[in-house]
Amino acid sequence: MAPERRRQIISLVALLAALGVVTYLWWPRPSASASPASNGRVAPDPPKGTVARAAPGQQVPTVHLPDLGAERPKPGAGKRNLFRFKPKPPPPPPIVAPPIVTPPPVPTGPPTPPPPPPITLKFIGTVMDGGKKIAVLTDSTGHPEYGGEGAEIAGRYRILKIGVESLEIAYLDGTGRRTLRLGG
Repeated sequence: MAPERRRQIISLVALLAALGVVTYLWWPRPSASASPASNGRVAPDPPKGTVARAAPGQQVPTVHLPDLGAERPKPGAGKRNLFRFKPKPPPPPPIVAPPIVTPPPVPTGPPTPPPPPPITLKFIGTVMDGGKKIAVLTDSTGHPEYGGEGAEIAGRYRILKIGVESLEIAYLDGTGRRTLRLGG
């Protein structure tokens, strides 16, 4: 066996022995002696057949040994039946608040017309044509539409104002005014 291998085996055996000693010392054991009091003293067990005395200021409970052997009274026939339950008391009557009567809303005039359908165009950018801004829009099918301020788009819309990153557009009759942001 090589000297290096022999040295490793001896080191391993020494390590296992040290581990065994440490485990033995730390392993929990049952206590054979009484635990110490708060002042550090352990009270000795009194000899068998003697009565323990109380420390000054403590009271010793009195036990009347002859009374323990005396005859006890027999239980009488009680009115209590363990297998019979009391009926539950009836619930209190519910508190009924008078119903609140709200009058139906009164229409104030003719019904309002439904709002115009949303504008489905998408503002994708601007083009400069001789100092004039032209907006580039696409519809839901991807077809491009071009127009400057005041121009009619797709026969239904009018461009009101072209900004740097937005566009104001409305229906031809002036309703449904909406601001479209660049790119969406």
